[in-house]
Amino acid sequence: MTGAGDAHRAGVVGKNYPAGAGWVVAAQGELDQDTLAPLEEALAAAAEGHRLVVLDVGSVTFGDSSFLNLLLRVHHLTGLRIAAPGEQLSRLFALTGADTVLSLYPSVEDALGGS
Repeated sequence: MTGAGDAHRAGVVGKNYPAGAGWVVAAQGELDQDTLAPLEEALAAAAEGHRLVVLDVGSVTFGDSSFLNLLLRVHHLTGLRIAAPGEQLSRLFALTGADTVLSLYPSVEDALGGS
């Protein structure tokens, strides 16, 4: 797909790439209302062309409610799978109940192969 890779921005969005029938978007750093726009663009572009989008959050050090809100919105647009959440994000998902709504996987490989 052309377009999703074009949403790559320095900062909170890392490498984006096709994987099987899906698209992987890697996020990194601190994700809050001030830093979220490039990730939102990358996820929207990926969701436009793919039924499966894997968000690799293994390098995310912080996510707030605006990040969680973005994930829930994208979840309604496509088959979003969250890969490799660390302790802070796992706690955020558990405390808010988002872990019962979002599809969480221990790795990108598991997310791509998950059902």
